[in-house]
Amino acid sequence: MDVFYKIVSLLGGLAMFLYGMRIMGDALKSSSGGALKTTLAKVTNKAYMSFLLGLLVTCMIQSSTATIVLTVGLVGAGYLTFRQSIGIVLGANVGTSITAQIIRLMDLNAGSGSIMYFFKSDNLAPMALIVGIVMIMFIGTRSAKNTGTIFMGFGILFVGLMNMSAAVSTMSDSLSTFLVSFEGNYILGFLAGVLATGIIQSSSAVVGILQSVASSVGIKFCAVFSVILGVNIGDCITTYLVCRIGAKPDQIRTCVVHIIYNVIALMLIVVSLTALRLTGILNDEIWYMTLNSGGVANVHGLFRLIPAVVILPFTNVLAAIAEKIVPDKKDDTEEDEESYALRELDQRLLENPAMALTEVHSIVAQMGATALKNYKNASSLIDAYDEKKVRRIMDRENLIDQMADASNAYLLELFPHITLDKDENTCNFELKSIICFERIGDLAVNIKNNAVAVRENGREFSQYAKGEFSVAAQAVEEILSLTTDAYLNEDVDLARKIEPYEEVIDELIDELKERHLYRIRHHMCGTTAGLNYQEILANLERLSDQCSDLGVYMLSNNDNYIRGMEHRYIHNLHHSPTAEYRKLFEQNYSKYFGMLEENKENTAEEGQK
Repeated sequence: MDVFYKIVSLLGGLAMFLYGMRIMGDALKSSSGGALKTTLAKVTNKAYMSFLLGLLVTCMIQSSTATIVLTVGLVGAGYLTFRQSIGIVLGANVGTSITAQIIRLMDLNAGSGSIMYFFKSDNLAPMALIVGIVMIMFIGTRSAKNTGTIFMGFGILFVGLMNMSAAVSTMSDSLSTFLVSFEGNYILGFLAGVLATGIIQSSSAVVGILQSVASSVGIKFCAVFSVILGVNIGDCITTYLVCRIGAKPDQIRTCVVHIIYNVIALMLIVVSLTALRLTGILNDEIWYMTLNSGGVANVHGLFRLIPAVVILPFTNVLAAIAEKIVPDKKDDTEEDEESYALRELDQRLLENPAMALTEVHSIVAQMGATALKNYKNASSLIDAYDEKKVRRIMDRENLIDQMADASNAYLLELFPHITLDKDENTCNFELKSIICFERIGDLAVNIKNNAVAVRENGREFSQYAKGEFSVAAQAVEEILSLTTDAYLNEDVDLARKIEPYEEVIDELIDELKERHLYRIRHHMCGTTAGLNYQEILANLERLSDQCSDLGVYMLSNNDNYIRGMEHRYIHNLHHSPTAEYRKLFEQNYSKYFGMLEENKENTAEEGQK
């Protein structure tokens, strides 16, 4: 029973290590999501830059698997090309060794009078936990809670390591006997590393266990090197399984490069060690040298760094091999923009809210562009009916609905991963934007339905009605274009121009309604067609209202004084307009009412002829 409890203690320490690493990594990813997005956007075609970025990001989030999964997601989303991702993969493999270098603090020997005494693990862990809990419980802001979580994760990680070390020290004889078996059986050590990493799903955790053993009882180099090689291979296999699910060819190639690199690295190390051993450079003193925690960290780091430096100049060769292994699908066809936007929103980006929100923004922007196309086609039916356009409008409407559903579902999945106020505000803004663009699409379909109804009833609008509608339709098309451009480019200056447009359109629609009622009263237009015309005008007005809503949402997303007070902002703007607002209103009013009068004169002249 005594052995059983020792094993339970060891596994409990492992559980704390894994949990600490998990919550620390999640908090780091959440707090640095914007920085990661900006950093990765700077990737060039230079392999060494990609390598350094992969190294940096992995050091930030403490997980090579997370970095590679994120990279695969960015390749699928189009932010990175496959070839740009190769350097990041190599950098991530090196960056993961930083965790082992942090863990080596367990071996730090310093007296209480030394400044290094502060960095001893049994001092650093409780201090990190104290700082973390104070920030979480007593400061209370979201950013403080996130930072506190990082400290808590760091503290829990070290407590788990110390617990593992304590458990290992009570089993020193058994472990020494077990590890000796790897000294002459390198295949067994290699397979043990692969199996352990496959089960635990973390190379850092397996290396951490080795460091705990080394810190307590010591490990000979000849017993540990094969295990570390197995850890490296086991790490790339687990990453591949995670990345490959639902992936596109370029994404699978990125995963394959990870495996190819690790296999080549394994061969380079085995060949180098064999050559050094045969030539006597790697003598018995080194071969049988007992390593402590820092020694294990150094071996792990060198096994990661040296192959990466050697292979880095040959990234094009890695790319060619991966492209040979994973060819393009034969049935791939060039997708149009709308169908491409329906690509599955990548689940791999969910743990990085800033990047996931950028992906959502892209698909919602395409929703807006598709809705604008539908509006143009629907409004053109008033003057010239086209059955093909009617069918195309419905195809696009189905596409808009699918994009809206996919984006909504994705944002709901994203919410639990959000820890920053900025990301939460952006998420709420995107949800509102989806509603606006979906309604714009619905209103375009309403206009199409009215045009179909008029045709099926054998009616037709008068030339006066068509002429006036063309003016209003142009105004609405321009406000829709302005809105979609402002949304796509996240341009606040363009967003400010939307409301003056909307006010002019409201007045323009009121004027057209009055004119059309006059024509109905004087029997210049039929009643049935007249009702459809009034509904079309109402839909035009609602379209501009949606643009107004989206415009103020864009402003509030960038201004805390407007957020939550959107209606009051619009009310104040109408009653106390700024000089810029008055200028834009007057320009648009003169433009469209001038067009209206010009159209009236032209129609009257045609009638006289």
